[in-house]
Amino acid sequence: MLLALDVGNTNITIGAFENDRLKASWRLRTVHERTTDEFGILLRNLFSLFSLDLSRVDGVIISSVVPPLNFPLATMTRRYFHTEPLFVGPETGTGLKILYDNPKEVGADRVVNSVAAFHKYGGPCVVVDLGTAITFDAVSAHAEYLGGLICPGITIAIEALFSKTARLPLVDFRAPKSLIGTNTVASMQSGLYYGAVGMIDGILERLIKQLGPETRAIATGGQAELIVAGSRYLSEIDDNLTLEGLQLIWERNRPR
Repeated sequence: MLLALDVGNTNITIGAFENDRLKASWRLRTVHERTTDEFGILLRNLFSLFSLDLSRVDGVIISSVVPPLNFPLATMTRRYFHTEPLFVGPETGTGLKILYDNPKEVGADRVVNSVAAFHKYGGPCVVVDLGTAITFDAVSAHAEYLGGLICPGITIAIEALFSKTARLPLVDFRAPKSLIGTNTVASMQSGLYYGAVGMIDGILERLIKQLGPETRAIATGGQAELIVAGSRYLSEIDDNLTLEGLQLIWERNRPR
């Protein structure tokens, strides 16, 4: 059984694979102070709730953009699974040619998403990941990771409006009932929603013009469903894209 972990700035996404099939997945808050044993106990409890046998895990792959958590996760893997974890990095074989100026600068999650998208949808394709930041990652028809764009995430925008103004409240992100808000909360929700959709569609329009009309645009991340409902260019939602990318990279790099 393979244990896959994607460590993001806001959440840690965890998946358990058996024979290339995703058996269960979970999402935990990213807590920088969490210890090796806390990770081990959390995973033991999650496996138990889903009637999965922790002792059957014989491989662990991790993509991380939070370096302080790499050590406790690596130690947890050795202590609880008696194996060495594979961290996705610049030297990891992915099947994509990385054309970034400095491949070490590319977030592991962006590469992992691109691997899964190219495998599932072909190229050219663009992955829009709606996480702490909104990232756009472009892959050519020739399996080249071309690069992308990084924009402020929706949650960051919400928090900025609340913290940097005197009278605006903290609001939920949701699809508004109408374009024109008739109160402060409705006006903020409309601005946040249509602002995000407009930005994403505007960038995708330019990317598709550059990459070609056959370009597939795939959304993943916590707010993907809401955004896709209002987008002109996003039609695919793939919640498990990152986990499936990790599984594909594991198969390419696993010890034989």
